[in-house]
Amino acid sequence: MALKKGIKDLIAEAEKKSKGISAEAAKAKLGDPDTVFVDLRDVRELERDGMIPGAFHAPRGMLEFWVDPDSPYYKPVFAEGKTLILYCAADWRGVLAAATLEEMGVQNVLHLEGGFGQWKKEGGPKADKPSSKDKAA
Repeated sequence: MALKKGIKDLIAEAEKKSKGISAEAAKAKLGDPDTVFVDLRDVRELERDGMIPGAFHAPRGMLEFWVDPDSPYYKPVFAEGKTLILYCAADWRGVLAAATLEEMGVQNVLHLEGGFGQWKKEGGPKADKPSSKDKAA
């Protein structure tokens, strides 16, 4: 099957529409009250590999629904006016998601260059995925 546009093309286009942040620069934003790290990975990836401490988990498949105030799935964290740093494992989903949020009109969106893999490689801290019991407390 021949595609009009493959994943490499989609990612290249998204990179032109979005802004990245290096792992080093992102580490300096950890703990900043005006920054939210948004983990786009599947819950199984979080359970297996951990996540950036304090990150908000927004599965990639739900992101647009969680961002849109007109959606029944809307999450207020996306309307707080904070800088959003989106990340996945290698930054493919992150860059696509950042470009999509830019198209939706969300401001201050960055994608973590190299994703969580680069974060770990550069010694960024990681935490276990919070359990559902932790969220209820």
